Amino acid sequence: MPKRIVICTAQVPFARGGAELLVDGLRDALQSRGHLVDVVALPYAWQPHERLIPSALAWRLLDLEHVNGVPVDQIICTKFPSYAARHPRKVVWLVHQHRQAYDWYGTPLSDFANTPEDRAIRDQLLRMDRTTLSEAQRLFAISRNVATRLKRFIGLDAQPLYPPSRYVGRLRSGPYGDYLLSDARLDAAKRLDLLLRALARTRLPVRCVFIGAGEERARLERLASDLRLGARVEFRGFVPDDELIDLYASARAVYYAPFDEDYGFTAVQALAAARPVITASDAGGVLEFVDHGVTGLVAPPDPDALAAHIDALFDDVARAERLGAAGPARVADISWDRVLQALVL
Repeated sequence: MPKRIVICTAQVPFARGGAELLVDGLRDALQSRGHLVDVVALPYAWQPHERLIPSALAWRLLDLEHVNGVPVDQIICTKFPSYAARHPRKVVWLVHQHRQAYDWYGTPLSDFANTPEDRAIRDQLLRMDRTTLSEAQRLFAISRNVATRLKRFIGLDAQPLYPPSRYVGRLRSGPYGDYLLSDARLDAAKRLDLLLRALARTRLPVRCVFIGAGEERARLERLASDLRLGARVEFRGFVPDDELIDLYASARAVYYAPFDEDYGFTAVQALAAARPVITASDAGGVLEFVDHGVTGLVAPPDPDALAAHIDALFDDVARAERLGAAGPARVADISWDRVLQALVL
């Protein structure tokens, strides 16, 4: 029976990434099955930290049980702090919490300082998350990695539920070409500087195509120049979908080695296109799909180790083909039918 469903998400203005693609895909999948669906997205900012709690409170104050006097059957909440919303039939599909206050806390990736003010805000966030996430009728996480973090910091259990790529059914396998593909947002957590340093250490003059945008582009271009990579590196920015699918289809391999990734759409897309994935041993959710010597190659997060893996696949196209051939079966069960069966009450 069709339902009236509101998807709740938080949106940093002018920024789009995997979480936004997940919401778009969920909306389209629900609508294609006859449900009446809309997305409620509230803007938020993580600086200054004093604005984090009011951002959550804004969700708490919304009335999402009725719209124009008509009941809403359920809400599906995704990323922080949208799951603070109230509804008697609330389902959470957790993308991630505010990582700067959780697993990134105390590392260079966090903007929280060891001050009484920041510690107090962090404590508030943890208490709020424990309360609001406990309200969910069903609690899912987009990966085992996210579920493990939730259990570690909050003590709640979530069932992993993998989101399909927006390109599901469109990715295809082509010839194993002469370039490495990087499909990642250009920010520090994706560790594209590590890839550039690895390329500078390969024996072979491997060419790499970077697609995606982000605030790190200028710095990465300077680093590529400093490393004298020249024409071996091409930054294309965002590309149309058809071009992206072609780039996956003809790559020799795909590099994706972020630090402790929540999930990793890039890895899932690479495997669907029968491309081996080169990643790092601390890449988080990526390692739920990439097994060393089976669907890709896993190295320590070290330029020399990654360079050796890049050379291995560009030295031996048969090995790339063998690893790539194992990819589609690894992600074949990730489907919207499975997701909706779990999320719709």
